[in-house]
Formats: sequence, C-alpha cells, structure tokens
Amino acid sequence: MAESYSIGEEDVMVVIDAQRDFCPGGALPVPNGDEVIGPINRLMSVFKHTVLSQDWHPEGHQSFASTHAGKQPMETVDAPYGEQILWPDHAVAGTEGAEFHPDLDTSKVELVVRKGFRPEIDSYSTFFENDRKTTTGLAGYLKQRGLKRVFLVGLATEYCVGFSALDGVAEGFEVFVISDATGSFGNEATEPMCEEMDRAGVKRIKSSDLS
Repeated sequence: MAESYSIGEEDVMVVIDAQRDFCPGGALPVPNGDEVIGPINRLMSVFKHTVLSQDWHPEGHQSFASTHAGKQPMETVDAPYGEQILWPDHAVAGTEGAEFHPDLDTSKVELVVRKGFRPEIDSYSTFFENDRKTTTGLAGYLKQRGLKRVFLVGLATEYCVGFSALDGVAEGFEVFVISDATGSFGNEATEPMCEEMDRAGVKRIKSSDLS
C-alpha cells in the first residue's frame, strides 16, 4: 500500500513551466503536455501554498539554435558552464508562447519565479541557472516562509522538473514529484533522470497519495 502524505502549512506545490510553448501547438511541445493542467488545477485546492516557474528568454538567447549559425535544434554547443543543448526559439519574453497555459488556475499562486532571462545562461532548474552558481532566489524565499517540503509538477520530467528536484534536495528540502501532474518527453533522457532523482532521495508519488 502506497504511503499517504498529509499536506499542511510547511508544504508548497511548485508548478514548473506550464506554458503555452511547452504544450501541443507550442514551439517546444511536451507530448500531451496540456494533459497535466487539469491535475495541477485539482491540486491547487490541496495545497495552501503554490509557486509557479516561468521560462522567460530574451530574443537571441544562447540556448536557441537560431543564435548559432549552421546549428539545428537538439544539437549541442560548448558553453562556459558545460555542454548546452540547443532548442527551438521558445518562451520568448512577452510573447504568447511564454504565457501560462490559458486553462491553468493561477488564482491561488503566491509567487512567480522567472528563469532563463539572462542571455548567456540557460536555466532548467527553478532554483539555479545552468551555471549551477546563479540562484533564482527560490530557496531563500521558501526557507524564509518556513516551507520545508516541495512538491513538483509541470513540464517536463527530463529537464526542468528533474533538475529542480535535484537542486531542491541539495538545498535541504524534502522533494516530491507528483507523476500524474508532470509531463515527460519520453526520450533518452527520461530513464537517466528518473534514476538520478531516485538516488538523490526524490520521492515520486501520485496525486492519490496526498490528503
């Protein structure tokens, strides 16, 4: 029988990048990414605290393939902080694609953390930019609020959710990923990320495990 988790004042749900560009019809769609919106909305009534992250790139961001002559999406380049996957232009600040999914309930959201807005650094995690040094400020915010358990949902497991989970553990939080409210690309990065989360102590659960 699965363990049940009672949600209280020290718990926060962090919704990762539930934006138009990561859903079907967007520039970098997660397959069936829009199907997580309903479960996320239902969880809004379970949690007393909710935070959203929002990819927010300037035009010409260094993670865009279009910024690098002759490069295509999913190729890589060397960045000062390591290998950088190149993506289609997506979540450009102020564009429709950067907006939250129109069906996402944002009425109870307490904070929006924007990431990836520095032209020279990509950002998967909602805690740190990809240089692993530049903080988004989320950890400090959560700690000052007395929030100790972080429940992650959104898009997508292999990148922004997974790296957020790993960084959350490193920052001293107990971290959960709610699988039925989290989308996945289902690619070669899926299994390695799930294994890394397991090794780090991230708990992968379902909405039905919450009370």
